[in-house]
Amino acid sequence: MPADRRQPELRTATLAEISQRGPANTETVTAVIQQVVRQDAASAYEVWLKKVVPIAARFPGHRGVNVIRPVAGGRKYTIAIHFDSIEHAQDWFMSVARSQLIEEVMPLLEAQETVETRSGLEFWFHPHPGQPPAKRYKQFLVTLSVIYPLTMIVPFVFNWLFAFSPGLSNYWLEHLVAAATVVALMVYVIMPRYTRWLARWLYG
Repeated sequence: MPADRRQPELRTATLAEISQRGPANTETVTAVIQQVVRQDAASAYEVWLKKVVPIAARFPGHRGVNVIRPVAGGRKYTIAIHFDSIEHAQDWFMSVARSQLIEEVMPLLEAQETVETRSGLEFWFHPHPGQPPAKRYKQFLVTLSVIYPLTMIVPFVFNWLFAFSPGLSNYWLEHLVAAATVVALMVYVIMPRYTRWLARWLYG
């Protein structure tokens, strides 16, 4: 039997007592699945959809499903499945039950479904369709391995450059330029390429 995570003492806690508590764990992992249904299979797909939603709800950590149906004349369905952790999301993505459900729905789709996951820093981590999201400790290690050398090298370089321009030498300006450079390098240059290079390890 799963552990009871309820906290009955909160029912009688005063406003002051609640204010002194740390914030509750609000981590959420969201998988956004897009499926384009064949024109002649809409009814069968709706039957399948009614089956898959309660199955997903039986997995630990499940926090709900949102289904966005196609606009008039369209055939693209968007399904957002929410979990409370990376591990629970992986249980769903790697389950035999989900594989069986995908096998059932494939004949009703025009093409392979697309899956996109989002959690924490995961806007830098884009799994291929059907892959589970990267584990949190892997995201941490990859991000740290980039931030650490950048925060050592970039400020040193700018400090050296500003030394040749005394008129521009300013503590706040130097840190602003260095921080902006670190963020730009991570977002636009390093992380997109680095995560692709490490994809097998990240999502394995």
